[in-house]
Amino acid sequence: MTPKSPKGEINTMNKNSKIYIAGHNGMVGSAIKRNLENKGFSNIITRSKEQLNLLNEESVATFFKTEKPEYVVLAAAKVGGIVANSTYRAQFIYENLMIQNHVIHHSYLNGVKKLLFLGSSCIYPRMAEQPMHEDALLTGLLETTNEPYAIAKIAGIKMCEAYHAQYGCNFISIMPTNLYGQNDNYDLEKSHVLPALIRKMYLGKCLMQNDWTNLRSDLTKNPIEGIDGTKDDDTILKILAKYGITSVNNEASITLWGTGSPLREFLHVDDMADSSVFLLLNYDAPDTTPSHVNAGCGEDLSIKQLSEIVQKTVGYEGKVIWDSTKPDGTPRKLMDVSKLKGLGWKPKILLEEGVKQVVSAYINK
Repeated sequence: MTPKSPKGEINTMNKNSKIYIAGHNGMVGSAIKRNLENKGFSNIITRSKEQLNLLNEESVATFFKTEKPEYVVLAAAKVGGIVANSTYRAQFIYENLMIQNHVIHHSYLNGVKKLLFLGSSCIYPRMAEQPMHEDALLTGLLETTNEPYAIAKIAGIKMCEAYHAQYGCNFISIMPTNLYGQNDNYDLEKSHVLPALIRKMYLGKCLMQNDWTNLRSDLTKNPIEGIDGTKDDDTILKILAKYGITSVNNEASITLWGTGSPLREFLHVDDMADSSVFLLLNYDAPDTTPSHVNAGCGEDLSIKQLSEIVQKTVGYEGKVIWDSTKPDGTPRKLMDVSKLKGLGWKPKILLEEGVKQVVSAYINK
C-alpha cells in the first residue's frame, strides 16, 4: 500500500489534534508536553520505554497503525555528556539511528501530518565559523568525542528532508543548543556539563560542611555506579573521588575536565519547549535545504565562567581544579539563531535566573 502523501496540506494543528511525544519522560519531551498542556492541547499520546520499545520496529509499526497520531514530536534519544559519548560510542550511533528510522518511517507510512525531529548543536563541524548558521552543516570535520551521536542526528535531519523531497512529508527539525532545566540527568557518568557542575558543587559543599545526612540522601536518590547512601564512609568517599570530588580535613576540592576555556551557550528547556511548539504551529518543511532551525539564546560564556555561576549559586567554597589532561571538546559552540528570531520567537529565561531555579529545585528535591 502506498501511503497517502500529506504534500501541500495546510497545517491544521489544533487543541484536539492527536499528538504523540516520543521520549515524553526525558528532559526535552517532558518540557514539550508541559508546554502543550499549558497551551490547552489535550489529546497527547505517550508511551514509556516499557510500553513501547522504539528500537523494535515491529512494536513501532503496531503502535502507529493502532494509535494513528496526527502529529509527532521525536524527542526520544540516547543522550549524555562528553564522558558518556566517549565511552558508549557504538550504542550512541546504533540506538539513535534505530529510534529515528523507525519513528520517521512509520510516521510517513501512517500519514502523520507533521513531525518535529529534535537534534543537537553537535551536528556542526568542530571548527565551524561562529556563530554557527544552519548552512554550516556538513562543511567540516565533527568533534571526535561525540561524532557517533552527531552523525546519527545529521542522519535524522537528512531523513526528514528526504521524506519531504520524495513523499511531501511535512517533517521538520530543530537543533537546540546546550539545554538545562527540569528533569535533567544528574548521573555523573552520563550527565551534561551544567547538571554535572551543580551536583559536584553540591556534594563538595556537603563534604566541606561534614554534612553526611544530605550527602547520603543525595546518593540514595541518585546512586553513582550503584553506590548509594547506605554504603560506608570509605566506599562513598572512593566513588566521589573517582568523579573528582574529594575532601581532606573538611577542605573540599572539585576536579573538572579540561581547561575551562571552551565557550558554550545554554538554553532553559522550557524555552526550548516553547520554541518547539512555536515551530509546530508556525513553520512547515521548505523545499530548500537546510530545512532545520537552530534554537538558542545567541550568547555564550566559558565553562569556567559557568562553573563560577554555579559555585556562587550552590554556595560551594572549596577549591576548583581544572584537569588539562582531559579533553575540552569543541572550542566554541554558539548558535546563529537569526532564522528562528526571524520567524518571531525569542527566549525568555536568562541564564543566571535559570541556574538559580535549577539549583533550588535540585537541592529541595
